[in-house]
Amino acid sequence: MAKQYPGITENLAAFITEQKIFFVATAAKQGRVNVSPKGMDSLRVLDDKRVIWLNVTGSGNETSAHIQQVNRMTLMFCSFSSEPMILRLYGKVTEIMPADKDWNELYSLFTPLPGCRQIYDMEIDLVQTSCCMAVPLFDHAGERAQLNNWAEKKGEEGIRQYWKEKNQLSLDGYPTNIMKK
Repeated sequence: MAKQYPGITENLAAFITEQKIFFVATAAKQGRVNVSPKGMDSLRVLDDKRVIWLNVTGSGNETSAHIQQVNRMTLMFCSFSSEPMILRLYGKVTEIMPADKDWNELYSLFTPLPGCRQIYDMEIDLVQTSCCMAVPLFDHAGERAQLNNWAEKKGEEGIRQYWKEKNQLSLDGYPTNIMKK
């Protein structure tokens, strides 16, 4: 049932674009594996071997801590409404912060979101599809506004303070280096 591809085909790129949610998985050398749901129109397919996704401030910063130790990431897309399919992208990533030289060019590809902290630039080494026939059907009711409202209310300085208080260490105590970048 599973099929592997060296890169993202046109059909798979269209599938990715249609999805309202995707999942990010990372792990450090030891400790917990992190899987996070993402939405908010925060992912772009740049070509058959490269995607970027815009990461906004959240309760943790596991992805950053993990990729500093082990540079690997899996993105998973799952069809909840159309033909059944699970799509996984495997690869290595570069973390780009607002102060980095590539930030403005890549950030311009997104609708601005409050509280942005990183862009992850993924170089894909494997694409795999599988069936998804056991995944239930769901309807998309819309995007939630709470995170954007929270970030707007905090403001830029409030977000930086939040990073200092809540985003410097992973659950396993690994540094994210968010305040050093």
